[in-house]
Amino acid sequence: MAKESKKMKSEGLPSFTIPGMTLEQGAEVAALLQDRLNALTDLHLTLKHVHWNVVGPNFVSVHEMLDPQVDAVREMADTTAERISTLGLSPIGTPGALVADRSWNDYSIGRAGAIEHLGALDLVYVGVIEDYRRDIAATEELDPVTQDMLIGQSSQLEQFHWFVRAHLETSGGALSTAGASSEVEARGQARAGVKRKTA
Repeated sequence: MAKESKKMKSEGLPSFTIPGMTLEQGAEVAALLQDRLNALTDLHLTLKHVHWNVVGPNFVSVHEMLDPQVDAVREMADTTAERISTLGLSPIGTPGALVADRSWNDYSIGRAGAIEHLGALDLVYVGVIEDYRRDIAATEELDPVTQDMLIGQSSQLEQFHWFVRAHLETSGGALSTAGASSEVEARGQARAGVKRKTA
């Protein structure tokens, strides 16, 4: 189960939820979705940060690739927030609550080359998609409507991840970021991968 929002927990059970679900089930799904809302809000801000800070030979292509991702992720956040409201609880979209409730650190890279940012974004997308898949499994019996929404969003996120990874992949199918455990490490591996290709 996702980390429960402190602010949402203080609200307790909703006074109503979706017909066919108990108040407890509605609250459980809403808490799970609040974690997805936090991740989506963080992701669209991170993507915009990269859009503003990417430099180098691939600047234009990466800069322009990211804006449609930002727009789509913002739309996912809106849909997720509306589902929380439908379940009878208040979606929380304030920056302070997001920072207090998230289980990940801020994106750590400022101005950097396109491949370096894409290396770091590879790890960002891995974390988001892994959490989506966990929540898809958790909602299978609990709320198939929410599960359907999460599956659709995950499909788009996985496609965006593929766009990122296509820049990091060799013709043999190896990823330059394979095995990286931090954004900084992935950034360095992506940069080294480019140097190996051009050497």
